[in-house]
Amino acid sequence: MNEDLLIARSVKPRPIEAVAADLGLARDELILFGEHKAKVRADVAGRRAGRPVGKYIDVTAITPTPLGEGKTTTTLGLVQGLAKRGAAAVACIRQPSQGPTFGIKGGAAGGGHAQVIPMEDFNLHLTGDMHAVGAAHNLMAAALDTRMMHERDFSDAGLRERGLERLGIDPAAVTWRRVLDVNDRALRHVTVGLGARQDGIPRESGFDITPASELMACLALAADLLDLRQRIGRIVVAYRPDGSPVTAEHLGVAGAATVLLKDAIHPNLMQTLEGQGVFVHAGPFANIAHGNSSIIADRVALRLADYVVTESGFGADIGMEKFFDIKCRASGLAPSAVVVVATVRSLKMHGGGPAVNPGRALPDAYVREDVGLVERGAANLARHVEIARKFGVPVVVAVNRFPTDTQRELASVRRAAESSGAACALADHWARGGDGALELADAVAAACRESAAPRFLYPLELPLRRKIEIIAREVYGADGVSYTDEAEASIDRYEALGYGNLPICMAKTHLSLSHDPARKGVPAGYTLPIREVRASIGAGFVYPLCGDMQTMPGLPARPAFMGIDIDEKGEVVGLS
Repeated sequence: MNEDLLIARSVKPRPIEAVAADLGLARDELILFGEHKAKVRADVAGRRAGRPVGKYIDVTAITPTPLGEGKTTTTLGLVQGLAKRGAAAVACIRQPSQGPTFGIKGGAAGGGHAQVIPMEDFNLHLTGDMHAVGAAHNLMAAALDTRMMHERDFSDAGLRERGLERLGIDPAAVTWRRVLDVNDRALRHVTVGLGARQDGIPRESGFDITPASELMACLALAADLLDLRQRIGRIVVAYRPDGSPVTAEHLGVAGAATVLLKDAIHPNLMQTLEGQGVFVHAGPFANIAHGNSSIIADRVALRLADYVVTESGFGADIGMEKFFDIKCRASGLAPSAVVVVATVRSLKMHGGGPAVNPGRALPDAYVREDVGLVERGAANLARHVEIARKFGVPVVVAVNRFPTDTQRELASVRRAAESSGAACALADHWARGGDGALELADAVAAACRESAAPRFLYPLELPLRRKIEIIAREVYGADGVSYTDEAEASIDRYEALGYGNLPICMAKTHLSLSHDPARKGVPAGYTLPIREVRASIGAGFVYPLCGDMQTMPGLPARPAFMGIDIDEKGEVVGLS
């Protein structure tokens, strides 16, 4: 059994009602799912509108290795450290996808002595929200294909007899694919509707992974159930030959899809190893979507705690930029501070260290002292601090300490962080829990006392191309942007349809500041290629796909699921 799972099982979770009571939640504000998890009713924040709002902190990171640098672990460790200092602190994080859990990354419950428990529940089905999103999404896909078939087979009069008007969908302009919460590269490109005439209209389509569903993004950005209903109704699923959009409302399926999500709107409550509350709600991917947990959970938590620590997906160039430019615009909330997680391991990679591959032993460069590699890689850290500071809030670098890090290497990271204009704290929460995050908790509390002037990277009124180019130049460090003919045509169409005032949600690799995962450090002297541009009108953003960005991940040669099983006691083993 791996060490994280052993540690998680070494602690008896508190009854979730006790965790909720510590936050001031009443029993009638909970929907229990057994003894150790519950949903908190989405209207809790409204019931406490007169209470003060806590400090709001976003945790992001430098460009990670493929192994990840412990961002969730740091989020939870920080909450535990703040609690050790006597503060009421809550974490708000996303629900993980089964794709990474069974693929390369493994689970996302944190690790060591800074985890969400029960970690098996967290990493697997939780309360069924992920499945509800998949069911609602695929219901919409079925409704779309069925409508096209019946419009082919019925006359206008026949449609009117059934209470329908002809939508005139162009089968070649369908944008709504199907979803599955498993990494399955064989489903990226499929042909549907094969067989007999009654099996539908043959056309090319494909599958995305469930967290890439626009419904998941809508769930994360919705203010309440009625707002979610309106967002779903606005989702564009296809276009007519004249270029006009067909929405979920046109199909008559928006209401039913909302009904499938009526319970998913309530945030899930779990706990850290040390008993603090953790809201787990929504799981939009940080590449294709905005990569942040729900606005509803944040609003609830901010009325219950002194500090609310949320986590944005991947690095400051991806999830944190979207946190500000998409999530904060939608919520009206603004953070008091940003935490940038760094590791000696990742800085060594950016300094020219050998490739890091999941499932293989780390090369010697990462387990022996090499201050030179760290110093050369520090430019990546400085760049992420610079990106975070563009948004007008104080920045704290959290150095997530590994057992192989030496004092000289850690001192090198501290110098780099402080010279970039950030505060810096060493954190040993993986090994020591909240006690190992006290320095970080103090640094974050101090940062929250500083004056902040949160701002966005661009005004929404700018044309889509201009907003894309601002992100490319100011965040990714590109010299400019190139567009395929298809991307150019999509942008023109979206602006003609009135979508030009939406924010941008860039879909690119998380393994580089650029679009190319092989380019480490701080890439320069390149042009960012935009292959395709899509629109999530219900969620409220336009997303360009940079380079070879996939919306359905694939499994590696030896996936994580090969080590997951049930032991003789019926307990899960191998989940990490």
